Amino acid sequence: MKKFNQTLVLFTSLLVSSFAFAEVAVIVHPSNANAFDKAAIAKIFLGKKKSFPSGGSIITLTQDGALADEFNTKLLGKSSSQLKAYWAKLIFTGKAIPPKTVAEGEMLELVKSNPSTIGFIDGSKVTADVKVIGRY
Repeated sequence: MKKFNQTLVLFTSLLVSSFAFAEVAVIVHPSNANAFDKAAIAKIFLGKKKSFPSGGSIITLTQDGALADEFNTKLLGKSSSQLKAYWAKLIFTGKAIPPKTVAEGEMLELVKSNPSTIGFIDGSKVTADVKVIGRY
């Protein structure tokens, strides 16, 4: 029984660590010809930039869970709780609307069907239906 528990702990640790090092792919519609760097992506997801350089409005999509935590830390430099507080302040003052939260399975479908969207998925789930503008 002790050996089983040790194996279970090892397996769980490996599983958790694989999520902790997931590659986050920031995606847009394939027709989006705009150039993006990490700073521009962060401004979009923090509500500081509301339109693409080409002039089109941006619909920002996010999700809950470990991948979102990874995205928030790697790209936005904030924990999920810090980000919630940030958005609460902006919503209260009427300065911005937070990204729409969608299920992981919806993200790819929404981005590939709407040129105004930007979101992120696990890098291993990228398809030719979307354009990757950054991997982190």
